[in-house]
Amino acid sequence: MSRRAKLAACFVASAMLVGLAGCTGSDGAGIRVEEDQGFIDGDGTSDIVKPDDRESIPDVSGVTLQGDELSLADFAGDVVVVNVWGSWCGPCREEARALQEVYDKNSKRGVQFVGLNTRDQQAAALAFEDGFGISYPSLVDQSGELQLAFRDTLPPNAIPSTIVIDREGRVAARVLGPTTYTQLSDLVDHVVAES
Repeated sequence: MSRRAKLAACFVASAMLVGLAGCTGSDGAGIRVEEDQGFIDGDGTSDIVKPDDRESIPDVSGVTLQGDELSLADFAGDVVVVNVWGSWCGPCREEARALQEVYDKNSKRGVQFVGLNTRDQQAAALAFEDGFGISYPSLVDQSGELQLAFRDTLPPNAIPSTIVIDREGRVAARVLGPTTYTQLSDLVDHVVAES
């Protein structure tokens, strides 16, 4: 592809993202409530969806980095945390230890974690998991198709993004951008306490 064609492709992609710009508002209690399902930059802000407004998760399944078949449906009845990440992503490296710590704290409480490894090389992704001691599975999402499957819920539109799925299989919360131990732990505690 020529330099001019590459620049044109980048311009079109940027224009599409700007054209999809969404907005969020507050429910008055400091919790952001989604008003539009468009693209939002990942600034680490969390959203919690009221139980009556939650959408069911899509059918998300595939192959893990270790070559095993996995479906989110395998975790029916559990709270599930889904994190979109890539080894090439600086903020993903910043949040990796916090994600593993929250997983370690909650795995015996019926809380499952699944990564969506997107736009990555397998060797780099496996080295990332090994380097950060990530022990929960990650689905390979080279094309971003699994991430896009959430578009009719509260979509994880940034890399990294983290969503929390309630025990009824509905998207309950989301963090766009890097999360912290405290932020994610609080969201998981909130969703676990509902059940």
